[in-house]
Amino acid sequence: MRQVRLGQTDLDVSAVAFGTWAFGGDWGASDLEESRTSIHRALELGINFFDTAQGYGFGAAERLLGETLRERAQREDVVIATKGGLRMEGDNVVRDASADWLRKGAEASLVHLGTDYIDLYQVHWPDLNTPAEETAEVLGELVREGKVRHVGVSNYDVGEMEDLRRFGRLETLQPPYHMFRRDIEDEILPYAAAHDIGVLVYGPLAHGLLGGRMTTDTTFGPDDWRAKSPDFTGETLRRNLQVVERLREFARERAVTLPELAVAWTLADPAVAVSIVGARRPSQLEGTAGGADLHLSEEDLDKIDAILVDAAPVWGPHPEGM
Repeated sequence: MRQVRLGQTDLDVSAVAFGTWAFGGDWGASDLEESRTSIHRALELGINFFDTAQGYGFGAAERLLGETLRERAQREDVVIATKGGLRMEGDNVVRDASADWLRKGAEASLVHLGTDYIDLYQVHWPDLNTPAEETAEVLGELVREGKVRHVGVSNYDVGEMEDLRRFGRLETLQPPYHMFRRDIEDEILPYAAAHDIGVLVYGPLAHGLLGGRMTTDTTFGPDDWRAKSPDFTGETLRRNLQVVERLREFARERAVTLPELAVAWTLADPAVAVSIVGARRPSQLEGTAGGADLHLSEEDLDKIDAILVDAAPVWGPHPEGM
């Protein structure tokens, strides 16, 4: 698989990263053996970049990933990214990028992952109640102590990144990006490109819309956030599925799968280095990871834009709504 340098870091990573959100339970029950096999298959496909988070089951996803990677890979051959800055407060998930919680989170992640260092540690969501200086300072300390090699953020806008950069290093950004959500194209991607911030995007399959199996009859479990989202019910879903059918035909004409097309589309923006895909089962990777090596011409991109004119925006969940 094609590898890329991630921004100003020294990390050479696969253009597709394996994401582990599904392993934390937010998308429903996950079969442990299938999850392990999916990670093994990712390695076989040439994926060396794995993204997880403290907040994905608060240790569950990190433990599964760490244990499984140790079965098949040497530590120096894989790049592990995790995220901190979320914690439980009763039954609610809250943002906390304070020095105390980020340090506790990083140290817990090291234990869960079974490793001596984290290649990339990211603040999961902006915390408006913690000064940027405090967040930047603890991230710098973790790097100096050797617990973390590189630091980044997830879900930050330009102003929030600017605030953090005033006080410390900021090497990567992880925002949501897919054909039905393009808001980062206006300011965030140009800013990242101008400051050599490595961008790894999540959600390229639009939370299942571009996975190839969703229909108007699709139902979601009671714990799945999509069950409560207007983006996945009624007229919005019907409208977007009509767009999906046209995209599927476009992919078929080029002898690629719809998920491959979706991944390649995110990587077509020169500011995007990596697209994160998840898989509960190995088969879900087969027709997705190939998007890393699929080139879309300017003509292809123009035709896709013409199809997307009829699309309705699709937004993902915030931690408070998960």
